[in-house]
Order: sequence, then structure tokens, then C-alpha cells
Amino acid sequence: MGRVWRRRVAAIVVAMCAGAVTVPALAEAAALLGGLGADAPARARAIEHGRGLATFCANCHGAEGVSTIPEVPNLAAQNPDYLLTQIDAFSTGKRKNAFMEGLMRALEPADKAALVVFYASLPAPPPRASAAHEVAAGKTAFDRICARCHGETAHGSETTPRLAGQQAAYLRQNLQRYLTMSGERFYAPMTAAVSQLGEQNIDAVTAYLGSLK
Repeated sequence: MGRVWRRRVAAIVVAMCAGAVTVPALAEAAALLGGLGADAPARARAIEHGRGLATFCANCHGAEGVSTIPEVPNLAAQNPDYLLTQIDAFSTGKRKNAFMEGLMRALEPADKAALVVFYASLPAPPPRASAAHEVAAGKTAFDRICARCHGETAHGSETTPRLAGQQAAYLRQNLQRYLTMSGERFYAPMTAAVSQLGEQNIDAVTAYLGSLK
């Protein structure tokens, strides 16, 4: 482990223990991310910087952004703007997870921009096979309730996540959190949408999303 990375891990540990690290403004990281779109060399450097930072993230999210832990999301091919807002949500405590909150607070704005560009550059996970009748039922429910925000192909947008190929257990867990308003995730439009979807359709929708690339 290099000297720079040892310092980074030390900062993460301090942030997790103290819980009082100053949180940089989302706007600064967003401005850096926006600047990478038209500067290919800078984007390439950012991806490599993000790859180094992601060494720590790989323990849960996988070396190539595809998790082997069912309840941990895939980050490969995720929309960078959406990822950045989620980093900010953990940094500010809007999204609850003690480990992730401490980890994200230790990142500088340039680190955050580099990390999301790296994950966005990775190939999407391969589709998963599911029973045809379940996939068909899930597609019907997704098209009716979810596609209006997440897109017909479930690739999301700047403000909504890519759901295609996402971990089934992770999706199921978070849909249940929105439905029950348990506190880990809160976004009123999602609670309304999942309420319309109905608990009985959650498994079918997760199977359908897993079948997409």
C-alpha cells in the first residue's frame, strides 16, 4: 500500500471515528465533474485517480464495480451525476449508513469527481437469467410505474439511477425501505411510486431489472 493511500485510509478512519468532518459543497465536485466532459486527457487522469481510490471500495463493490455481496449495489456503468448526489447524501447524513457516511466525508471534491467518473467508465454487469413469466410480469409493472423516471431501458438519467443489471437483493431491500419508510432511504416520490407498485410486484421487478444490460 503506497504512502498516499495510507494517508487516505488514515483520513477515512479518523472521519469514521470523529463523525464531524467538514463536508465540502456538492457544487465544487459537480463543477469538477462537468469540466471533465470536454477534456479527454483530464478525464483519463481522473479515471486513473478514481481507480486508485476505488481500491478501498472494491472490498464491498467489487474490483470492477460489480458486487459479490447481494445487498451491496453494483456501481459499474452508473450515471456519474447520480453517483455524485449519493456521495453527497452520505456525506451530509441524508442517506444513512455509518460506514459509508464516514468514508464519503473523507473525500475531497476532486476525489469524488474522479471516483464517479471511474465507476461510470466500467462496463455494465452481464444480465441474469430469470423465469420468463417473472421477467414479463416485472416488465409490465416497471413500464407502468418506474419507466417514467428511470427510462424505458432502466438506464436512468442525471437525477435517477441506472437500475439495469442491479443486484436483486439490493433492489428488494431498498424498495422495502421506501415502502415502509424505515429511515435509511427517504424520497417521497419513490415512496409513492413503490406504494403504487405494490409489495407483491417487487420480486418480479427485480428479476426484470436483473435481466437487462
